[in-house]
Amino acid sequence: MVHIPPQAGPAGAAPGQRPGGQAASLDVEHLEKVYGRTRVVSDLGFSLRGGELLTLLGPSGSGKTTTMRMIAGFEEPTRGDVRIGGVSVVEREVHKRDIGVVFQQYALFPHLTVFGNVAYPLQMRRIAKAEIARRVEAAVAMVRLGGFEGRLPRELSGGQQQRVALARAIVFEPRLLLMDEPMGALDKRLRELMQVEVRQLQRALGITTVSVTHDQVEALVMSDLIAVLDGGVLQQLGPPLDVYQRPANRFVADFLGESNLVEVTAVRRDGESWIATSRRGLSTRMDAQALQGRETASLVVVRPENICVGEAALDLPNCYLAEIRETLYVGDLVKYRCVTEGGDEFVVKSLGATGAPLPPGRTVSIGWRPEHCLAVAP
Repeated sequence: MVHIPPQAGPAGAAPGQRPGGQAASLDVEHLEKVYGRTRVVSDLGFSLRGGELLTLLGPSGSGKTTTMRMIAGFEEPTRGDVRIGGVSVVEREVHKRDIGVVFQQYALFPHLTVFGNVAYPLQMRRIAKAEIARRVEAAVAMVRLGGFEGRLPRELSGGQQQRVALARAIVFEPRLLLMDEPMGALDKRLRELMQVEVRQLQRALGITTVSVTHDQVEALVMSDLIAVLDGGVLQQLGPPLDVYQRPANRFVADFLGESNLVEVTAVRRDGESWIATSRRGLSTRMDAQALQGRETASLVVVRPENICVGEAALDLPNCYLAEIRETLYVGDLVKYRCVTEGGDEFVVKSLGATGAPLPPGRTVSIGWRPEHCLAVAP
């Protein structure tokens, strides 16, 4: 892992700040976008403190890119407000919003060198040549491309091109950074490396950032906050751990990570805990916190990694016999598709280093703790 030290801007201010000031906050209030009869974004609102990174996460067509474009000024909202540092910017032109943008395809000028690409926003602001040289040198060093200033984009790898795009977005010290699918053009291994590098750089700069992605792992790795969108509606907003472990509804549970969704027909109290019964008669014991006040719950979520298989399941309050229908070995873990005697189906994830995978057709015990299942809104 590469350590990127904090860099200073004018008069000691970090990029994303003004001299003597704090990183800018971002407030989005009642934001909507309607095309004809189609509502693409509906009554969206969230707030970011200075220096935080929010990821807009959702499938294609969920409204995340439209939201980012409205913040940037590329799209005019049908309704709502966007405030940076407490000041509304919805009436400002794009170039007056003080926002840096990293696009999915980087949008580098192919005829300009690395230096030329990074210097471009400073030249447009009529910064003195000596100051441009100083800022470009600092930005290129921050993204670890020192010595590449004379190369053209076609002479760079995908990861290097992404770093150039990032340097160009931060070189003029914007108050807000927007990233639209910033890792989308990279292969899996490079994407994982760049997620960590970009997050380190964002933290070092202390710049308030909004990132757009459909990649759940990317959102979990990089974010202070995740906003899950579907159909232009905010489904859940919170820190990655909360959104993953306590999904607000079926969509969030199903979209973020992998979940076992058990439809239940009845929930009853049993001492200090609760018992939810599935449509096929499977009874699952839950604690009061996992029930989340949903005494009339119709859906219970159990994450595959929270299910034990074999002897480890025998002493658990929720323990059932199940037949392994499918075994998938993926190196670091094994995925089993199991079906209980009553017909309820569960996916189980087990560490791959614990021994030879169990074969399909084997009857095993599977189980989980009461705190590892969660009642969610349908």
